[in-house]
Order: sequence, then C-alpha cells, then structure tokens
Amino acid sequence: MDGHEQSASPSPFTGEGGARPAEPGGRVRNCEEPTDALLRAQKMRRNPTPAERRLWSMVRDRRMPAYKFRRQVAIRPYIVDFCCFERRLIIEADGSQHVGSEYDRRRDAFLKREGFTVFRFWNNDILDNPSGVFEMIYAALASPHPPPATRRAPPSPARGEGRRNGNG
Repeated sequence: MDGHEQSASPSPFTGEGGARPAEPGGRVRNCEEPTDALLRAQKMRRNPTPAERRLWSMVRDRRMPAYKFRRQVAIRPYIVDFCCFERRLIIEADGSQHVGSEYDRRRDAFLKREGFTVFRFWNNDILDNPSGVFEMIYAALASPHPPPATRRAPPSPARGEGRRNGNG
C-alpha cells in the first residue's frame, strides 16, 4: 500500500470509482474533440494497468457468453475501460483514487442516462478474486436485459399502435 489506499474498500456497485486521474493541478480532462478522445484511448490501450490486463483477458475474444467487448472506448466526453455495446454494459477497474469521487458520480449518471449499466470492480478484487469478478460479469450478461425505453413505452394511437375495440 502506498499510504493513499484504504484497507477496507467500499463496494464499487455503490457508484464510487471509474474515471482516470485528473491532470496536474486537479483539472479533469474533457474530451471534446474526437481526435483527443481517440488519442487518449489509444494511449490507455497501450498502457493498461495490471487489473485492466486481467479484466481484458476475461472478456476479450467473446469469452463472456459470446458478447463482444471493446476496451478503452470513447463515449463522449468520457473514456470507459470496457464496453459491451450489445448489452450496454460498461466495466471499470478502479483504484483507490476513485473512492468518493464526485467526478465519477457525474460520469456514472451521464452513462446511465445514455442507457448503460456500469459495473465497477476494485483493482485488488480483480487481481485477488478473478473468478468472482468473472462470475458477476457473466451473470449480468446472462440475465435478461430490459428492453430499450422505446419498447417499454405505451403504444401510440397516433402511429396506429395499440388495441382497437372495433368502434373506431
């Protein structure tokens, strides 16, 4: 431990963690330019953390029930560690710098508004309990996925949808 890590880590499912560290001076980068996001994502793919390497070995090449994951994906204005677009599932590997991060809470809220589910795992959980992490991801992928909001909406009579009673 480097003195900044906590011995008891809160559950990543409560929303802590996820973003890359801020730039020097505490300013967080906002990837407004697609080329900027692309270059940052490429750099992050070339230099994964040990936990990101371990997670990638679990999800690459359709090893999770035939679902494709991409790594270090730009979802403007953010870059996420791993994303399965088919299931709208994002997986993040988080270190201690993410504990209680307001930036991460805003980021998660944005991603959820975009229709993604965000799973967060602490780096030490990924490295010390990879089978447990694998099982949790697998369970999320194997469970029925809720339909998109457009399919949950009630039928629109204006578009000729819905049940007709024969009187009209």
